[in-house]
Amino acid sequence: MTVNSEAKAWLLRGAIAVAALAAGWFALGYMLRPTAPVMAAVRGKSLKSVAGTVEVKAEFVMELKSEVGGRVKSTDLDVGKRVFAKDVLVQIDTGDVDLEIERIRNEIVAAKKRVDVGSTLRAELDNLRDTFENKERQTKAGAYPAAELEKDRRTLQQMQQRVELDEVNLRLALQNLENSLRSKEREKSKMTITAAVDGVVTAVFARAGDLIGSNSPIATIMAVGRVIEAKLSEENFSLVQVGQKASVRFLTHGNDQYNAVISKVLPSADPATQRYTVFLDVFLPEDRVLVPGLTGEVSIIIAERPDAVIVPRRALIGEYLYVLEGSRLTRRKVEKGYESLNQVEIVKGVQPGELVVVEQHDLFRDGDRVRPQVLTN
Repeated sequence: MTVNSEAKAWLLRGAIAVAALAAGWFALGYMLRPTAPVMAAVRGKSLKSVAGTVEVKAEFVMELKSEVGGRVKSTDLDVGKRVFAKDVLVQIDTGDVDLEIERIRNEIVAAKKRVDVGSTLRAELDNLRDTFENKERQTKAGAYPAAELEKDRRTLQQMQQRVELDEVNLRLALQNLENSLRSKEREKSKMTITAAVDGVVTAVFARAGDLIGSNSPIATIMAVGRVIEAKLSEENFSLVQVGQKASVRFLTHGNDQYNAVISKVLPSADPATQRYTVFLDVFLPEDRVLVPGLTGEVSIIIAERPDAVIVPRRALIGEYLYVLEGSRLTRRKVEKGYESLNQVEIVKGVQPGELVVVEQHDLFRDGDRVRPQVLTN
C-alpha cells in the first residue's frame, strides 16, 4: 500500500469517526431536550358558550310516615335497600281495629233489622188512624163534635210526624254505622304502609315492636330519579333559555363529555350566592349511573361559527400560545374568538396544522428546543 493510499484511509476513518461523534452529540442533545405535549390547530365549528357548575341531586327525598299510630308488627326496611312503588314496607298491628270493625258490622246488622221493622210508634199511629176514621164517620152522622174531630186530626198528624222522624233517625243511625265501618276499614288500610315511589332507603327510624304515633317518621326514601342543576352567574344567565344545547363534564368521569339540553330556567337567584339555577336533561350512556352529590362543569352553547381555527382551551396561557416552529417553541400572542368548555377559536395568530403546547407550560420558555409529543385528544 502506498503512502497516499494509507493517508486516504486514515482520512476516511477520521471523517467517519467525526461524523459518528457529531451524530452521537446530536442524538444526545435531542434526547436531552424536554418533551413538549402538542396538538394541531384544526378547522372546525367554534362554539360560543357560557360556563357554570353542575350538581347531581335526587329528584326528591321523602319521609315515610304513618297516618295512624300503633305498634309496628313487621317491617321490610333496611338502609340501602331498593324499594319499588306499592311495595309493602311496614305493617302496623291491626288487632284493635279488627275488633272495632267486627263490632260495627254487628251493629249494622241490627240497625238494618230496625229499619226493616220501622218505628215502634207505627202501631200506635195505626190505632189513632182507625179511631180518627171512626170519629170522622160519627161527625158526619152528627154524633161527634166537629171541633173535637179537628183536635183528633192534629193529634194524628203529630203522631205521623213522630213516626216518620223516628224512621228517619233509624235510617240515619244505619248510615252513620256504615260510615264508621268505612272509616275504620280506611284506618286499617293505612296501617299497611307502602312505598309511594321507586327509591332507596337512606334512614330507618322504627323497627318491629316499636310503638309509633300518628304522623311519625318511619324512614327516609330517596327517589331513583335524578335532576341536574346548573348554577350560573348573573351575566351568563341573561344569555340562556330553555331548549339550548349544552355540554356537561362530571369530575368523577374524567374528560368524558355528555350532551345536554336546558329543560327549565328558574327566574330568581339564590339569595345566598346570587347565582341563578337552570335544569338540564343530560343524555348518558346506559352504563353511566349518576349518584347525588356528583359535581362538574357545564358549557351552554349560545352561538356557533363554522370553518374556524380551533385549539384546545388548555393550550392557552392568557392571550398566548406556545407554537412549535421547527424544533423551537415560539410564544405568540393570539386573538381569541368563541370559547367553549374544552375548545377556543383563534381568530388571529395560529394557522391550521400548526402544533401548540397543551400541557406543562411552566416547563418551557420562548425559544426552547423541544421534542414534540403529538397528542390526538
